[in-house]
Amino acid sequence: MNQLSPTMNPAQPKTHRILVVEDEESIALGVRDALQHAGFQADVVHDGLRALERIRAEQPDLVVLDLMLPGMTGLDILATLRKEKRMLRVVILTAMTSENDLVRGFELGADDYMKKPFSPRELVARVEAQFRHKAVDEGRPVELDLPGGIKVDLSRLEVHRDGQVLPLTPREGDILAYLIKNHHRVVTRDDLLLDVWHYKSANVETRTVDIHIVGLRRKVEPNAAEPTLIQTVRGKGYRWYS
Repeated sequence: MNQLSPTMNPAQPKTHRILVVEDEESIALGVRDALQHAGFQADVVHDGLRALERIRAEQPDLVVLDLMLPGMTGLDILATLRKEKRMLRVVILTAMTSENDLVRGFELGADDYMKKPFSPRELVARVEAQFRHKAVDEGRPVELDLPGGIKVDLSRLEVHRDGQVLPLTPREGDILAYLIKNHHRVVTRDDLLLDVWHYKSANVETRTVDIHIVGLRRKVEPNAAEPTLIQTVRGKGYRWYS
C-alpha cells in the first residue's frame, strides 16, 4: 500500500464514522490513518466476529471490509447484515481475483470494492464518493412490469419472479432507476461512475460497474445469458430497452 504524501494537509473533521475491518495490522492502521487524515472518525478491528459486534453496537456510517478474515469472512458479515436489514455503506477490500466473490459481495449489499494493493488516496476518494451519494429518486418509477412476468418494486427494492422475491441492493436500485430515466440514450460507464457512484472523476481503475450490471441482469432479465432489457452497446455502454 502506498504511503501518504507528506504534502497532504489534514482536512476539517467530518461527522461520518467508519469502521475498518482488516486482519493485516499494517494495512488496517494505514487505512485508518488515511481516513483520519481526511477528517473522518475511523477505528479498526481485526477479526470478523468482533467486527459484527462493533457494527451492531456502534452502527457506523460505513465499513471498509476485508473479505478474508479470521473468525468470520467478510461475505458472512455481509450476509448477516443483510439478514438483519442493516443497510450501511460497505467498501470491500480484497486480494481475491474471483469475480464470483465480488458479485456475491455486491448482491449482499456492498457498494464498491478496491483490490489490494491499493492507494490510500484512492480509497479516501471512494469513501468520500459514498457520502456524496444521492438516491436517484427524481422521476423514479415505483413499480415495473417486465417481460416474463417479472415485477420490480423499487420502493421496496424487490424483484418478484417465478414465485420468489429477490432483494435488490440500494446500488442496484439506483442503477436501474438511472437506466430507465435515461432510456432515450446510451449510458456510459463514466455516466454511472459520476452520476450513480458520485466519483469526482471517472478516470479510475475499477470493474464495479460491470460487476453490478452482471448482478442486476441476473435478477431482472428473463434470460441473463441473453440480456434484452439492459442492452450492451458495444464500445459505448448500456441502454434500457424501450
